[in-house]
Amino acid sequence: MTDLIKIAVGAAIINNVVLSQFLGLCPFLGVSKKIKTAAGMGSAVIFVITIASFCTGIIYKYILVPADITYLNTIVFILVIAALVQFVEMVVKKISPALYKALGVYLPLITTNCAVLGVALTNVQKEYGIAEGVVNGFGTSLGFMIAIVILAGIREKMEYNNISPALRGMPITLITAGLMAIAFCGFAGLL
Repeated sequence: MTDLIKIAVGAAIINNVVLSQFLGLCPFLGVSKKIKTAAGMGSAVIFVITIASFCTGIIYKYILVPADITYLNTIVFILVIAALVQFVEMVVKKISPALYKALGVYLPLITTNCAVLGVALTNVQKEYGIAEGVVNGFGTSLGFMIAIVILAGIREKMEYNNISPALRGMPITLITAGLMAIAFCGFAGLL
């Protein structure tokens, strides 16, 4: 149990997928203008990465390894992730049309979000079992959600500040994300 907690905390805070591994920057920067939208994207990413970790773990352990075709893991994982994202897109469109519209093109982009594929490949590389892989996936996606919601909150507050015209928009967002990454480096010795 303590190993699973270490995996989750390590994935969420210490090795944050966005702020230390720099994976998943497209939706991180594109959907972080409003907290509500960022939370919706974070929730979708949590669902996709957690389920993708489970599905890819099962497929890897029970199909690819016994058939000795582990070299196909990247292609198979991409197909599984694409199918899951299509499912999430249909569910979000049905349950919350406003959130679906607010997420826009970034919801289908979860398919190409390298964080999702990165987690599946990390689970294989670190030789995690299915339970460990799911916990790693959940922790990683929770870390993504924490980072995107914090950035969205900061960006909402920055709208009221007098920022130099040269730094408005993406430049100040990148500076803010860099400062967040430095702040998250403080957690490095936690585990």
